[in-house]
Amino acid sequence: MVTEEAKSKKQVSEECIINRLPGDLIERIFLRLPVSTLLSCIGVCKHWHDFIRGPQFVTSHLQDAPRYAFLFFPQGLVSGEPYPSDAILIDEAWSPSTYAVPVIGPDDLLFGTCNGLLGLYTKTSTIKIANFTTGEYMHLKKPAKNMRGDHFSFYNFGFHPVTKEYKITHFLGDYIEGHPSNKHKFSFIQVYTLGDKNWKDIPTPEPLSLNSVRNSGVVNVDGTTYWLTEDKTASWQHTLMSFDLREENFAMIQLPVEREDDDYFGPRIFWIRDIGGKLCIVTAQTGRYDARILVGELQIWTLDNPVEQSWSQKHNIKNPPNYIPGPHFVHMDRILAQSFFSVDSFELISENIEISFSKVATLFDFRPRKLYNMQSYICVKSLVCLDVYKKGGIVCRPKQQVGWQLKKWEAWENELREVENRRREIQKFEHKFSEVTEKIIKLYQVLVGSSHAISERLRTELDHVLQHKPEIRNQPRFLRRLNWVERKHDKDELTLRSNKINDIMQAIRQAQKNISSIVRSYMPDQGISIPGVSSTADKNQ
Repeated sequence: MVTEEAKSKKQVSEECIINRLPGDLIERIFLRLPVSTLLSCIGVCKHWHDFIRGPQFVTSHLQDAPRYAFLFFPQGLVSGEPYPSDAILIDEAWSPSTYAVPVIGPDDLLFGTCNGLLGLYTKTSTIKIANFTTGEYMHLKKPAKNMRGDHFSFYNFGFHPVTKEYKITHFLGDYIEGHPSNKHKFSFIQVYTLGDKNWKDIPTPEPLSLNSVRNSGVVNVDGTTYWLTEDKTASWQHTLMSFDLREENFAMIQLPVEREDDDYFGPRIFWIRDIGGKLCIVTAQTGRYDARILVGELQIWTLDNPVEQSWSQKHNIKNPPNYIPGPHFVHMDRILAQSFFSVDSFELISENIEISFSKVATLFDFRPRKLYNMQSYICVKSLVCLDVYKKGGIVCRPKQQVGWQLKKWEAWENELREVENRRREIQKFEHKFSEVTEKIIKLYQVLVGSSHAISERLRTELDHVLQHKPEIRNQPRFLRRLNWVERKHDKDELTLRSNKINDIMQAIRQAQKNISSIVRSYMPDQGISIPGVSSTADKNQ
C-alpha cells in the first residue's frame, strides 16, 4: 500500500520534472494553448504563474495571438427602453461570439483598444482600463479641467512599442463661458501614462478642430496618434496631425493631392482608419440630397512614409457601404459594414473593386440596435496584467453607483430572471412529457411484439408517440451573460420549445386515444386484458 508520504514525494518529483523542462520548450507548449486554458494554468503552481504572467511570455503571446474583430455597440434607447452597451467578437473563422464582455458596463462607451486592453468612458468622474480576457480593470480619474461638453470620442488609448508605455490622450475643448464657438476647438492635449501620478497638459501648435476629431476619428499606429484637422488652404481642405507618444510632440502631414469632385454629388467626407497596421485616409462624396449616402467611389489612401509625407492609393471601391466603422473596418481582407439590419463583410481583393451585394457575407442581425452606430476594432485576447499600473496617482474607485446596480437597468435584469424562470418551466414540462411517453411505450410494448393482429397498428401509433418525445436538454447553464444577439436567439429558441410542448401534448393525447380505441376494439373478441384499458362492455356495467 502506497503511503501518503510516498504519494507526496512522487507528486513533488513529477512537478520537478515538468518544471525542469527548458524554458523555450515550456513557452512553445504554452503558446499553443488558448487564453482560457492559460488562465487555468496560472493556478497550478507558482512556477507556472510566474512564467505565464512574466513580461517575456506576455510579449511573445501578444505577437502570436489570433486577431479578432471587436464590434462595439453603445448603449441607447430602443422604442423608449434603454439597451446596454455590448460587443460582439468575430474570430478568424468569422464566427460571432456568444457571451457579453463582462468588463463592459451597461453605460460604458469604448474609446480605444490596445494589446487586449479596453479604454472605457463612463458617465461618472472616471474612465476605466480593462483587460476583457482576464477580467482585470481599474478606474482612473478624468482630467479635471474644462469638462463641460466632454465626449468619449475626445479620448484615445495607445501604446508605444519602444517605451512599452500605455498612454491615454484627451482632446481638451477650449470652452469659455460666453464664447460658445470655442467649444469646437482645442489648444491642449492632456496625456496620462499608465502608472504616472497625474495628467499632463501639452499645448498644440495652434487651435485645432474638435469637430474633425469627432467626425473623422483618431487612430494609433506604431506609437503615433493621428487625426484630421480643418485647413482651408490645404489639399481637400484638411491636414493630418500626428502626436508622437514617446516624444510627446506634434507634426503636420499634407494629404495626397486632391482629385476633382463631381459637381452633381454632395460634399466629400473623410475618415482616418487603420488597415493592417497602416494609417489610411478613407474618403468619398455624399449624396446631393442626402449626406448619409455615399456615392461615386470610395478612395483608400495609405501613408507610406510619414517623414517624406508620401501616399499611395490602395483601393478604389464602387458601390461602397454607406457607413465606414472605425478605427478598423477591415478584418482579414474583408470590409466590415452595417447594412439595413445586419452586419456584413465584403471582399477587399484588388485595387479597383465594385462591391456586389450578391457576394455579401452576413455575420449577424444587429436589430434592435441603431443603424450606423457600430465601432470596429481589431484586437487580441491577451495576458497583459494591470497590477503594475494600479499604484498610479489617479487610480481610484468610482464615487457614484455604476453598472447594473442602477435603477434604469432593473427592468433589463428582471427580464433576464423571467427568461431563466421560463426556461426552468419548459425543462420541467419536457421531462414530464418524456416520462409519459416512456410509460405509454412500456405499457403497450408487449402487444407490439406479439402476433396479435393489432400489433402493426399499435407499432404505428407508438412510433408516432416516439416522434413527439421531447428532447431532454440537461446541459449546464453558465452564469455568464449572453450578448444581445445570442440572447435574442435564446429567447426565440425558448418560444419554439414552448410551442413544441403544446404540439407534443396534443399529439400524445391523440395517440393515447387511438391506442385505447385499437385495443378496445380487439379486446371483446380475444379476451385480452391490458392494465389501464377497459373494454366498452366493462364501462357500461
